[in-house]
Amino acid sequence: MALAAASPGRADTGKLSAYLAARAAAADGRTAVAASAYARALAAAPDSPVVAIRAYREALAAGDLALAARAGAVLSAAGVAPGDVPLLALAQAARRGDLAAVDAAANKLGKGPLAVLVPSLRGWAALARGEDPLSLLDAPANDPITRRFAAETRALLLIARRRAADGVAALGALGPAGAPADVRAAAAELLVGMGERALAQTLGGDDPVVAAALAGTGAKPGVAFGTSRLLSRVAAELGTDTRSPLGIALTRAAITADPGNDCARLLLAASLARAGATDQALAVLDAVGAASPWADAAAAARIAILSAADRGDEALAAARVRAERDGAGPADLQIYADLLTARNEPVRAAALYRRVVKASPSWTAWLQYGGALDQAGRWHDARSALRKAVALGPDQPLALNYLGYARIEHGEDMRDAVRMLERASALAPANASITDSLGWAYYLTGDTSRALPLLERAAMKEPDNPEIGEHLGDVYWSVGRHYEARYAWRAAALTADADAAERLASKIESGLASARRP
Repeated sequence: MALAAASPGRADTGKLSAYLAARAAAADGRTAVAASAYARALAAAPDSPVVAIRAYREALAAGDLALAARAGAVLSAAGVAPGDVPLLALAQAARRGDLAAVDAAANKLGKGPLAVLVPSLRGWAALARGEDPLSLLDAPANDPITRRFAAETRALLLIARRRAADGVAALGALGPAGAPADVRAAAAELLVGMGERALAQTLGGDDPVVAAALAGTGAKPGVAFGTSRLLSRVAAELGTDTRSPLGIALTRAAITADPGNDCARLLLAASLARAGATDQALAVLDAVGAASPWADAAAAARIAILSAADRGDEALAAARVRAERDGAGPADLQIYADLLTARNEPVRAAALYRRVVKASPSWTAWLQYGGALDQAGRWHDARSALRKAVALGPDQPLALNYLGYARIEHGEDMRDAVRMLERASALAPANASITDSLGWAYYLTGDTSRALPLLERAAMKEPDNPEIGEHLGDVYWSVGRHYEARYAWRAAALTADADAAERLASKIESGLASARRP
């Protein structure tokens, strides 16, 4: 009823219908449909901030910049515009090279929570005017975030002013770990564009973000480039654990300022996917061209988004195409093998992991190969692969845990396997699965007094882990605590797969049979 409240006496059935249709489409992740419906609703209630804020957010998600601008104007007129509304005008001005409009948008940003960006934006604008931008960034700001962004921008501006070595040195001086990957990638783009590819290589081409920048043709410094990279930098800073609409606003503006910023497209697609707008996220990835240095990352992101959206068949088909194409790399094989493992197809997965091991014999590759072999019933081969994983990663708790637990399960050299699990637990005491492995190993070797507190601790950390719950129930039963055993089994059954649920039902009904292991 928000539309009716915003426009009393004018919200006829058609107008209200548009608003409700927009709400329903947005809730269903149909972003383009929602934006279109909100456009109709806003036309019906042109002064309504209630409609405008929803129209603004959905328009940014859908890429309808005209609707976003119209809705943003309504919000500004009502005095309720969120702090990111000036971003779109900023991006459009930067793309046009309209420095007066860039300044005006920066002034508006300076009145809100994105004021931390203003010194950096003014630095890029000063460069475009032919002025000295460095002096604008030398004065220390009170806010540490403002200082950090200003320091990163200053390093990039040094490179833009043909002081490449000084810029690279400034990047390296940004804290113990140096500059973040996306800042180094922006620097690499500038250096490659200047013909300083050798110097760009020193920025860390082993990082995939920097490597993509190095694989491109470079970029020229300017207010559009600087604004775009700054906005995508902030979006990356938000991380992957948030569904904040600010991430969508920042990345949409970054792409508007510089349509060549494919890194921002990946960030935008991730934000949209987290918000449930799967089809719109895929559409954003479609805009990453086959010749882009980000093409492989976009293909991997597509598969991940499809998989997370429970569109497993589509994800598997896309992964298979990537893995079977000419020139497929270890990453393509890895993604396909991981999906096959998740679908309980270890035989096919093992064949792919074997190819990954040949191309990139890391401890993780050997661990996954050994795990697939074990699940495929080839324990002898699995044991050899898992031993190689431990040899390559002797201090890796996951490798130690898998081999130690598998040896316990197969009844091999139990004492040595327990020692291996004790080492894994010492290396990762907070890992509930490893704690469970050690507790279960103690139980199977007859040390119930040491097993029970470990399993209880593991169950407290991961109460929805069915394997841990089943193990705990088994130990409770073995010490005569039958009521607690059935309680643990019932809890485990809530999240167990079909086979485990059937086994748990039998235990709940009759207790432990002669076989004590699940």
